[in-house]
Amino acid sequence: MRNVDELKTLPAARILELWRDSREIDPLERALLCNARILAQCCFFEGQAVYADESEVLHDLSGRQMEALLLKLADGGGSLPPQPFVNPAFDLDRFRTLGVDR
Repeated sequence: MRNVDELKTLPAARILELWRDSREIDPLERALLCNARILAQCCFFEGQAVYADESEVLHDLSGRQMEALLLKLADGGGSLPPQPFVNPAFDLDRFRTLGVDR
């Protein structure tokens, strides 16, 4: 999962527009695609959009991760805590120098 530090909410009219744009798709596929489109427009890291489109969201996030972000959006979005599996003290260059990644 890419780093996301903020979820910006969308107006209800924009969500409805995204839903209508996918009206010709199978209902189950439609829900997943529409949710990915919403997240593509709401996920930010350091003020920049994290995803270019729904395809990037679908390739990066699991269903459970999408659900967690959507639930946070439903609660009003806002700042997110740092992701627990990211170690800010990890030194990738040192790791490579040690040859551990071979």
